[in-house]
Amino acid sequence: MRILFVEDDKHLGESVKGSFSYQGYAVDWETRGGTALSLLRTEKYDLLVLDNRLPDTTGIEMIKQIRRGGDQMPILMLTACDEVAQKINGLDAGADDYLTKPFDMNELFARVRSLLRRVGDKNPLLVAGALEMNTTTRTVLFDGNTIEGLTAKELSIIELLLRNKGRFITKERLEEGIYDLDHHVQSNTVEVYVSRLRRRFGKALIESFRGLGYRIN
Repeated sequence: MRILFVEDDKHLGESVKGSFSYQGYAVDWETRGGTALSLLRTEKYDLLVLDNRLPDTTGIEMIKQIRRGGDQMPILMLTACDEVAQKINGLDAGADDYLTKPFDMNELFARVRSLLRRVGDKNPLLVAGALEMNTTTRTVLFDGNTIEGLTAKELSIIELLLRNKGRFITKERLEEGIYDLDHHVQSNTVEVYVSRLRRRFGKALIESFRGLGYRIN
């Protein structure tokens, strides 16, 4: 899952970005609304998390622009503006959820998972044959046995493939789902992770087709 995070407080930005990355999300962090809007025109994100008071605009104005353009991506406002009127303005502008600072990181993660489920399968349990993944606890079972030692990026690949079960996902889309823009992605990165997963679950679980990508049936 790929998140765009917009926050001008550098200390908070670094902390939240690091926490998201530790949870297995690919996160791009921007401090200015204009730069974030430019990214949204060229990059694909699963979720937007943004502050309201930014150096060059407000989160509410950004949301209005995004919604006018027809983008229905889930949006979470993360701001110190705790007045009821501000919350109403944010939600009326098109935000899907509103969390005020200071906040508990676990609550933030829970709200993010909830928003991502709204646009996908609301059931946190993803299943394909003998493979199961609980997207809330980030646990994976295979033939009823819990699989230990999976890396955050391996978990992200499994989740992307399970959420698109039966459909091919391109190598580029998998790269976008596990890396942010700050990382240089080697040409064989996805192949390496898929190879590791095939060793764990068997070659037949993840199919590949040249020009189409990968899929789990």
